[in-house]
Amino acid sequence: MLPHQLELLSPARDADIGIEAVNHGADAVYIGGPSFGARTSADNSVKEIARLAKHAHRFGSRIFTTMNTILRDDELEPARKLAWQLYDAGVDALIIQDMGLLEIDLPPIQLHASTQTDIRTPEKARFLQDVGLSQIVLARELTLQQIADIRAATDPERCTLEFFIHGALCVAYSGQCFISHAHTGRSANRGDCSQACRLPYEVKDSQGRIVAHDKHVLSMKDNNQSENLRALIDAGARSFKIEGRYKDMAYVKNITAHYRVLFDQILEEHPELARASSGECTFSFQPDPDQNFNREFTDYFVQGRQEDIGAFDTPKNPGRPIGYVTQVGPNFVELETDDPATVIHNGDGLCYLDLQKELTGLQINRAVSAGKPGLWRVFPKDALDSFKDLRKGVQVNRNRDMDWVRGLEKKSAERRIGAWLKLDQTPEGLSLTATDEDGHSATAALPCTLAPAKDPDQADAKLREGLARLGETIFQPIDVTLNLSGPRFVPASLLNPLRREAIEALEAARAAAWTRLPRAKPVDPPVAYPEDTLTYLANVFNHQARDFYAKHGVKVIAAAYESHEEAGEVSLMITKHCVRFSLSLCPKQAKGVTGVQGTVKAEPMQLINGNEKLTLRFDCKPCEMHVVGKMRPAVLKAGQTSPLKFYRTRPGSTIPL
Repeated sequence: MLPHQLELLSPARDADIGIEAVNHGADAVYIGGPSFGARTSADNSVKEIARLAKHAHRFGSRIFTTMNTILRDDELEPARKLAWQLYDAGVDALIIQDMGLLEIDLPPIQLHASTQTDIRTPEKARFLQDVGLSQIVLARELTLQQIADIRAATDPERCTLEFFIHGALCVAYSGQCFISHAHTGRSANRGDCSQACRLPYEVKDSQGRIVAHDKHVLSMKDNNQSENLRALIDAGARSFKIEGRYKDMAYVKNITAHYRVLFDQILEEHPELARASSGECTFSFQPDPDQNFNREFTDYFVQGRQEDIGAFDTPKNPGRPIGYVTQVGPNFVELETDDPATVIHNGDGLCYLDLQKELTGLQINRAVSAGKPGLWRVFPKDALDSFKDLRKGVQVNRNRDMDWVRGLEKKSAERRIGAWLKLDQTPEGLSLTATDEDGHSATAALPCTLAPAKDPDQADAKLREGLARLGETIFQPIDVTLNLSGPRFVPASLLNPLRREAIEALEAARAAAWTRLPRAKPVDPPVAYPEDTLTYLANVFNHQARDFYAKHGVKVIAAAYESHEEAGEVSLMITKHCVRFSLSLCPKQAKGVTGVQGTVKAEPMQLINGNEKLTLRFDCKPCEMHVVGKMRPAVLKAGQTSPLKFYRTRPGSTIPL
């Protein structure tokens, strides 16, 4: 990708969703293959990915496939074979975490660094650039200044900076969370996270006092950088990633369209910037991020540390306020909407907070007007006695609007590439040249005898109208030029085949011009890794990865947490989010407050959920929190199927490691 191009990168659970992401304006789509992707329930066959790639390439959009789990030694060869299959299927890049892949015979396909590689520093970013990764997704926790510092330390011609702009937020630094594996044996680095961060916890201080009860203190609101796009561009980001390989079609359509509109506005303001693909999108709906599932929104740390980034009350979708309960009947609830024009539909999802602040869903079977504007009688799917604390005066939100959902189930976007059409008179008859906005061109010829037009005043207009009918093609006319010796009559039976042939030839010319993204060459001699010691946090799970780091100067290399060599208490999660700060118990917050300064200390806390107990420790210098615990005996006993036994000396040397 060129440094002046902006890339909107959308997720796809499957090929059909990926195709709609392209239709709604994605410059690139990332999707999981049949294995080795960090979302175990979002796998796709190579054949399906090839189908998606063929569609995307029509518009110059790119397809990136995730191979971003850490791999056992016995998985490296299957991963190598899969990489070649994906390459042959037309995939443009592989998104990887495991550095062992750089040591095996991969195809000449571009490589991108997954979020799991935990890129927080200029040194780490520059290293990944120098070992051959052409695009790197930065940690979600970075500020604008930190992003700018990374851009200053890397080369825009060699390495594109990618940043998450929307979707669910993992509370931990990506790749630095092991709670799921410790408690269940399901590894987040292997694509099977159990999402312990979304559970409710009791929080106790160092003296055993309850600080918070049944709060989802590790659950973050959802990411939304709509207001920060220009600042992110100024900081050096060029690829803008939407989270959501588990999300449904409506989410991908809506959120892709939302950011397509915003980026198109920015491109209008900045002609020095350009899209990374071709075509203009039109939508049959008004994009609105609030309509999709969300835990409310935050811009996280981009503008610095914020107090209100957590979704502590519930990890569910609270929706939008819609009105209040006016009456609870035997099998219905009467609601008065805040806006009398609001319509409640059959199948809508409503919700409310009970007295314990727990979000309770209210799915509607049937909704009828109760006699005046804004008054509705709704009949829930479940029995009314099952709804706790549902009473007169309770505020009700809507978190699913079926009218909106049904609208996005239909065709909701068109993407068209601009083209100039030029009709020339030749000695043999006619030729039609079609040239698209990217400079591709094709010509079709029609041998025929031209007759003068019976209606000279209307002849040219009718010809232009007939040539501009590009119908269901991917093109739309920018201009139609006629180079004829005079007004001529060309019957539709001749003009239509000529137009179709020229447009088909133009699309064929676009396909023939498709080129692969270049594979970056690593710096030679190999650059040194920023550190000479790696702990389990580096996620080294196979010997090729271990040899990769040794080649780059690392002297001590521990095996990944999944190797079960860390049996005691360790940091199971490292996060920029701080529970003490969120509960207003941070020593920095107390600084300068009379009567409080010096009394608040960053002492450890405890998180309790059932039988699970975790310790919170606070590293105030970098302003980070560590969630500390150990592997459950049952998980430890189960062991791994292919134990690691790393070399005690560097390969080919006698230097102890």
